[in-house]
Amino acid sequence: MAERLTIISSMATRRILAELAATYETKTGIKVDVTSVGGVDAAKRIAAGDAFDVAVLAADALSKLANDGHVIDNTRMFAQSPAAVAVPAGAARPTDVNAAALRAFITLARRVAVSTGPSGKAVRQLLERWYNGFVPHIVEAPPGVPVARLLASGNADIGFQQYSELRGEPGIDILGLVPQSLLPATVFSAGICKHTTAAMRARTLLDDLTSLDALAVKRRHDMTLDS
Repeated sequence: MAERLTIISSMATRRILAELAATYETKTGIKVDVTSVGGVDAAKRIAAGDAFDVAVLAADALSKLANDGHVIDNTRMFAQSPAAVAVPAGAARPTDVNAAALRAFITLARRVAVSTGPSGKAVRQLLERWYNGFVPHIVEAPPGVPVARLLASGNADIGFQQYSELRGEPGIDILGLVPQSLLPATVFSAGICKHTTAAMRARTLLDDLTSLDALAVKRRHDMTLDS
């Protein structure tokens, strides 16, 4: 029996996975090490053959890895996270979290902070639609760095990221969730890595991470399985 399993994930799911890993260890006696990095870097490491057992990434990124043969088990939905918007603590803010108010505020804002992940891509696409291809000055957080840090340090005037990433970060005011008609929730999937050295145990861990019993933990961290 394997005494240790490994998970690689993007930063957005790190808190959930830390809690689920601890619960799994209590139940089984098997230690689970979680490595959380920027999603782009995680995908590169999996594709390069780094030996992880389970991967939890944005659904499109994991699907590509599966199609390329780097993830061997059928990927499963892990959770999804709505997008939220925030500003530096005490700073000027939009009058509401709707399309008209956000668009008016961003027109005057100097810097819009986004992540390198799927939420950042979605924000860029939204701004291109709003401004007919012209995008206001975007400040992209480096992989693994939360958008909140750019806001708190004064390097951006408004920022967008998954709510689970903004929640609890110091130095910011979260204004609310962005309507899904503007920014769809980011879906995260889980799968078994090709280079696992403990495929059967990895499958048991995958079952546990995607079970109904894990749903309460995901909801507590502001992620759900709801469509």
